[in-house]
Amino acid sequence: MKRPLVVKLGSSLVVDARGRPRRALLRRRAAEIAATVDKGTPVCVVSSGAIALGLGGAKRPSSLPRLQAASALGQAALQRAWQDALRPHGHEAAQILLTSAELGDRRAYVNVRAAFQALFALGAVPVVNENDATATDEIGFGDNDALAAQVAVLLRARLLVLLTSVPGVLREGVVISDGAQARTAEFGAGTTLGRGGMESKVAAAELAAGAGIPTVIAGDTPLAELLAAGGTRFAAAEGAPAFKLWLRHGKRVSGRLLVDAGARRAVVEAGASLLAVGVTGVEGRIRAGDGVELVGPDGVPFARGLASVDAADLGPGVEAVHRDRLVLL
Repeated sequence: MKRPLVVKLGSSLVVDARGRPRRALLRRRAAEIAATVDKGTPVCVVSSGAIALGLGGAKRPSSLPRLQAASALGQAALQRAWQDALRPHGHEAAQILLTSAELGDRRAYVNVRAAFQALFALGAVPVVNENDATATDEIGFGDNDALAAQVAVLLRARLLVLLTSVPGVLREGVVISDGAQARTAEFGAGTTLGRGGMESKVAAAELAAGAGIPTVIAGDTPLAELLAAGGTRFAAAEGAPAFKLWLRHGKRVSGRLLVDAGARRAVVEAGASLLAVGVTGVEGRIRAGDGVELVGPDGVPFARGLASVDAADLGPGVEAVHRDRLVLL
């Protein structure tokens, strides 16, 4: 099976100002998605719009419970809209709702990836959204651009496509090779329906690029053209093993280990494990198996890993983080 394509559509593309699905746009994109799947490339859709559909054109409330209620009401309508758009082309829309808690647990992470692969094998199109009805600030992605990037990393996607109605970055066909170049671009403002703007898309593209996945940001461009060379493109860095990608992008960090210069050198330059003797301080409540950030004397994080022991058990001769369960940032 070919590596999948991840396509993200924001609320303003999916829902109109009166809180109704943009069915013509969904039908057009569904036809492109179906054609891509029929040619052998699986497609995963990350679709915003549940809250906007649930509100039905009403002003967005500030109350979290009311937003969550709107999401719960609108999610069914969102899924139905995608099902209606895809079914005439012989493909079913599968619903997957995620929070970062699922991606932070290694067993759940692997299970979610297996579910995606099974759906791809059936010729279905997974339609992913954040589970806003249960998500909190602690387990939320922040916006669906970040969610799309996380899903692309999870699936080892061949390409992440961020479709937007916001004015693009730079010009069509340009390739952005690094984050510094991206941050000099002029960003468009966000829309009234969604949480993200162009800046959040650039951040998502940088996350995906760090995992070896190229990203394209585009407006009203057919998928076939985007797969070729259209849109503003972010070049991918060298990829990493799946477990290392999960450590870097999926596992939640519970605390930080402050280390001295010698320990930092040993980890970064010699590929050694972090020993307790090199730990100068602990921030947060850390238990064995928790995600931890390693911070050098300059205060800059340089690695992430899994704690080998509880912070209270750090002592002479104890291994704090094994090198096989550590990734450099």
